[in-house]
Amino acid sequence: MKRFSFSKLMLVLGLLFIYLPMLILVIYSFNASKLVTVWGGWSVKWYVGLLDNTQLMGSVMRSLEIACYTAVAAVALGTLAAFVLTRVTRFKGRTLFGGLVTAPLVMPEVITGLSLLLLFVAMAQMIGWPQERGIVTIWIAHTTFCAAYVAVVVSARLRELDLSIEEAAMDLGAKPWKVFFLITIPMIAPSLAAGGMMSFALSLDDLVLASFVSGPGSTTLPMEVFSAVRLGVKPEINAVASLILLSVSLVTFLVWFFSRRAEERRRKAIQQAIEEGAAANAGQAQVRRPAQATAQA
Repeated sequence: MKRFSFSKLMLVLGLLFIYLPMLILVIYSFNASKLVTVWGGWSVKWYVGLLDNTQLMGSVMRSLEIACYTAVAAVALGTLAAFVLTRVTRFKGRTLFGGLVTAPLVMPEVITGLSLLLLFVAMAQMIGWPQERGIVTIWIAHTTFCAAYVAVVVSARLRELDLSIEEAAMDLGAKPWKVFFLITIPMIAPSLAAGGMMSFALSLDDLVLASFVSGPGSTTLPMEVFSAVRLGVKPEINAVASLILLSVSLVTFLVWFFSRRAEERRRKAIQQAIEEGAAANAGQAQVRRPAQATAQA
């Protein structure tokens, strides 16, 4: 019998510490009692009741909308910033630019939220926009925050790429923009997907920034949950959290499944190309041998 090592014990305890509260939350979402801490039997009435809770469902849809917008904008801006930092090695202000890109990673969210709030208020007084804070201001704040994470992830991938592939394409007459979209983007696609999923999760989870830059009628799900928990945890909150866990797990599984299939197809294509190359070399060698024998005769 194999000995249960200390590292395995720490792994099991860590997984229990992370996932056991989620499991308890899902179980209590089927609790028939109005009191969250008192078990009253199995029931799905809280899931059915979500359809009538327009305020909570409205905040869920609003958060998902902002998260989708943030993921797209953060991936676009973060990729461009990463490309500049890794490929444009010499330009004035490069160090300052790199510091500005990564500043949101180390800056407290309270400072970032307060700064954006003062910026939006000043802009409203000077140019009349934004007239009121809402989804757009939350989207801008989340994009500013998440683009830094995307830039770091994509920069690490860009530094690992073989530049000879891009240089060969440009030697064959391809324009730089065509090389970027047809060669560079496909090669860094996994990092783009990782950055997009990270941005989506960070935007969906953010409470501090949204609290500073939101306005009337733009309450997000974390703000709604935080305000409800202050008066006591409601069973509807458990139901919403369980649905979000299910959705995130399903999306993660689909991304993993399709990524694995794409990786398998890539490996098969590489193996087939190697086998075809070996067969072609063997055929050429067989052709050369009779020719050499004839020449010697």
